[in-house]
Amino acid sequence: MLEHWLLDPAITYLNHGTVGATPRRVLEVQQAIRDEIERQPARYLLRELMNLAPEPPAQPPRLRVAAEAVAAFMGARGEDLVFVDNATTGVNAVLRSLRLEPGDELLITDLAYGAVINTAAFVARERGARLVTVHLPFPTRDPGEYVERVAQALTPRTRVAILDHVTSETVLILPLAEMAAACCARGVPVLADGAHAPGAIPLDIPGLGVDWYTGNLHKWAFAPRSCGFLWVAPERREGLHPPVISWGLDAGLHQEFDWVGTRDPSPFLAAPEGIAFMRDFLGLEAMRRYNHALAWQAAQHLTERWGTRLETPRSMVGCMVSVPLPEHAGSTREEATRLKDVLLFEHRIEAPVIAVEGRLWVRVSAQVYNDPDDLERLARAVENILAQSS
Repeated sequence: MLEHWLLDPAITYLNHGTVGATPRRVLEVQQAIRDEIERQPARYLLRELMNLAPEPPAQPPRLRVAAEAVAAFMGARGEDLVFVDNATTGVNAVLRSLRLEPGDELLITDLAYGAVINTAAFVARERGARLVTVHLPFPTRDPGEYVERVAQALTPRTRVAILDHVTSETVLILPLAEMAAACCARGVPVLADGAHAPGAIPLDIPGLGVDWYTGNLHKWAFAPRSCGFLWVAPERREGLHPPVISWGLDAGLHQEFDWVGTRDPSPFLAAPEGIAFMRDFLGLEAMRRYNHALAWQAAQHLTERWGTRLETPRSMVGCMVSVPLPEHAGSTREEATRLKDVLLFEHRIEAPVIAVEGRLWVRVSAQVYNDPDDLERLARAVENILAQSS
């Protein structure tokens, strides 16, 4: 299956989750879109791509057509979805649009993505608000513990809760709907970071009970980079603005987000082809089953080989899994970086190594171009590296 990607066959690529890998077929569609743009750039970008006028156009703008297809894939309506470059951009749009006062609180967990933590910290600092960080112990065997910890951290000053759907480093599927329900019961709106969810796990965004949901399509949904989206509950549209203000200011959600200046729209327009590729290639559910089974196999095989133990329940594992390395592998971020570099430059294996809770973990992404031989190469490489360093 590797022939359907441009990936170097000499590299064992176990890192699909970081920036994705776009199939050849989708890249060809993207290039065709670019070619069409170049034949009539002004007409395509200013007349056909989007609509800045208050009245609807005779034909749906191309971005709105793509948004309908993408939204339907996630159980949503196209009118509630706009494209952004990535999930971090979506988080910036929401948090920087909030009306906050000194003493207000933004709630986030310590499993959140670093750039999202930075965005929340920046917004809190600029508005005189306070960033409250909830500790979610890792590993865990009880997802309900996470729900309780989030609920206990809410106060009358909590203005928003920023919650992951699938965490970035520890790659846990969190009980997002249950956490959102706990927040809703206290009147706290929820911004969900779903960077790793679309394509990897089934999605019904409106059914999650969140107020905003942002995610990436260039990871597990096979869109070209950079392609993300922001879903907005209808009652949360007012006052929401993109980080880049342009000609659509105050004209409505679509007008503001669909045109933030001249940029390449081909990743957004090619996103439906990424979804079609998943359905045509193996079938969406078959692909998810294969990836999940391989990720779980990685957890069992690698822990057995390395004499470690994974406590994460299978229900919290999707297409990725973080596997504990032997204790003598190290414990610091610097040691994690060194091991990651040795894996790539000496063993030709691309896989992130992270430092969490005083030990090192290797994060394995399972995609249909991977197989059990890739896991065995990783197991042997780590064993060789640790043997040489002991």
